[in-house]
Amino acid sequence: MTKTKTKHVLLITGLAGAGKTTALKTLEDIGWETIDNFPIRLVEGLLKTPPSRSRGDADPPLALGFDSRTRGFNPDDLIKRVKALQQNENYHISTLYLDCAGGELERRYSETRRRHPLALDRPAKEGIALERSQFEPFRRWADHVIDTSDLSTNDLQRQIREEFSVQDTDITTVTITSFGFSRGLPNNIDLLFDVRFLSNPFWEADLKLMTGLDAPVAEFISKDPAYTEALEKFEEMLKFLLPKYVKAGKAYVNIGIGCTGGRHRSVHIAEVLSKNLHAAGFSPNVIHRNLASRPMDALEAMQDLNGSKGI
Repeated sequence: MTKTKTKHVLLITGLAGAGKTTALKTLEDIGWETIDNFPIRLVEGLLKTPPSRSRGDADPPLALGFDSRTRGFNPDDLIKRVKALQQNENYHISTLYLDCAGGELERRYSETRRRHPLALDRPAKEGIALERSQFEPFRRWADHVIDTSDLSTNDLQRQIREEFSVQDTDITTVTITSFGFSRGLPNNIDLLFDVRFLSNPFWEADLKLMTGLDAPVAEFISKDPAYTEALEKFEEMLKFLLPKYVKAGKAYVNIGIGCTGGRHRSVHIAEVLSKNLHAAGFSPNVIHRNLASRPMDALEAMQDLNGSKGI
C-alpha cells in the first residue's frame, strides 16, 4: 500500500503590523502556496481539496495567514481546532507567531498613517494592547515565535527563507538571453555581457548564414585571442553573483549576452555559459531572441565593435 505523503501546513498569525504580509509573500516566493485571512474552521475542507492543475503534480506546502480581523477569530477555539488537525498523521501542522514591541508598532502605524484594526476611533496604542491580550494564549502555544521589533523587512525575509525553505526547490529562476544590439535591448536584463569584441563570423562567407549553434561558427569564435579569458571571467562573476541572488531571495535573474545581430557570438556564448553553469549546479533557461532574424549587412557594419570586417 502506498503511504500518503504528509502535507506541511504552516499557520501564521501575530500582532497586526508585525510582518505577517511580508512573511506570506516570502513563503510564496520560495515555493509555498499561501492564503491570507482564511477562516480556520474551514481548514480541514481546504486540505482535502486537490492542488491547482496549473501546478502539475506538485502539491506544495501550505501557509495560512490569519489575525484578529479573520472571520470567526477566537484564540482559544483556534488552538482547539489546530490540536484536532494535528491528530491527523497526513498533516504536519506547525504555527508561527509574529510579535513586535508596542512602541515599534505605534511607530509603524504612524509612518504608514494606517489605523489599527481594533482601534479605528482610538489611539493605536489601545488597539495594540487589546490585540496582545487576545493573542497571548496562542503566542505561548506557538511552535515558532519571531520578534520583528528590531528586524528590517529584508531581515525578516531572510529569516523566513532560512527557517522555512522548501528543499529541492529552485527559488531563483535564471534566464540567459542572447540578442543583437542592432535590434534593441531586451527588457528586464539584470546582468549584461557585451561580446562584440570577439571576431564576428558574419563577415566570413561560409559562416554568414550559419548561427552560433553550428560547430564551424563555434570553432571560429573560440579562436579569438580574448575568448578563453573572457569566458572564464564571465563564469567567475556569475558563479559569485548567482548564490548571492539566491540568498537574497531574488525570484528572477535575467542575463543578457549581446552581439551585433544576435545570431552568432551571443548565441554561442549563451550556450557555453549555460552548459558550464549547469555543471556548477545551476539550472539556467536559454532564450535566443534573434536567432531566426534575417542577416543584414548594414546592421552588422553599423554596430560591430571590430569594424566592418570583424577584425
